[in-house]
Amino acid sequence: MDIEQKQAEHIEFFVKQASALKDSALTSVIVEATSHPSLFAFSEILSVPSVLELEGTVNSVYLDLLRLFAHGTWSDYKSIAGRLPQLVSAQALKLKQLTVLTLADTSKVLPYDQLMQELDVTNVRELEDFLINECMYVGIVRGKLDQLKRCFEVQFAAGRDLRPGQLGNMLQTLTDWLTTSDNLLVSIQEKIKWADTMSESDRKHRKEVEERVDEVKKSLSLKADVDFRGHEEIYSESGGVMDYEEDRGRPKRRRHPIG
Repeated sequence: MDIEQKQAEHIEFFVKQASALKDSALTSVIVEATSHPSLFAFSEILSVPSVLELEGTVNSVYLDLLRLFAHGTWSDYKSIAGRLPQLVSAQALKLKQLTVLTLADTSKVLPYDQLMQELDVTNVRELEDFLINECMYVGIVRGKLDQLKRCFEVQFAAGRDLRPGQLGNMLQTLTDWLTTSDNLLVSIQEKIKWADTMSESDRKHRKEVEERVDEVKKSLSLKADVDFRGHEEIYSESGGVMDYEEDRGRPKRRRHPIG
């Protein structure tokens, strides 16, 4: 079962739970969801009306906690930790995994130094163990650990929840991409049309050349025939002259006078 299908099942489970509860009863659901080892998307839970109703109540910090897991990072947590419930170890691990996803979305080559700083990891061995066991093995990222260059080369990373307003930017990006694609398609069609025109022109030119070659061949053939017939006539006439000369060359009988 791939990670997307697992996500869908877990999301559906927690959305049903959250929809059936209110107020303080939701806090345990939020803690359980943000601790779950296979759940990395939280926007659907955030959109549940009863969860949104926590805003402005004594339990609003759990709504803030859920928002942190939907869009934030480990560094974000450290900056507001005093205003949030203390994280259990499973939540801390989850938030660091989500931090890797955020970093992988911004760059496909992540330096070890940057990762160690963002994840509060003290050495390379600990960092590589985390990336292998808690990220790649789980299936949320795939990539290559380059110890020589001290970086993690990202090949795949699961997506995170969209931040408020991010959807509009994404739609604009897609619109721009579509416009560029349409322009490229028009350019390709014009090149195809030009190629077809040139092909037709080449075909006509080739036909004209072939016709001219045929005419030259016919002309040469006719000339050769005429020349051949002319030589035959010359040889025939030469033969007649020789016969005539042969007749003239015969000795004539001389007459002697009668004395």
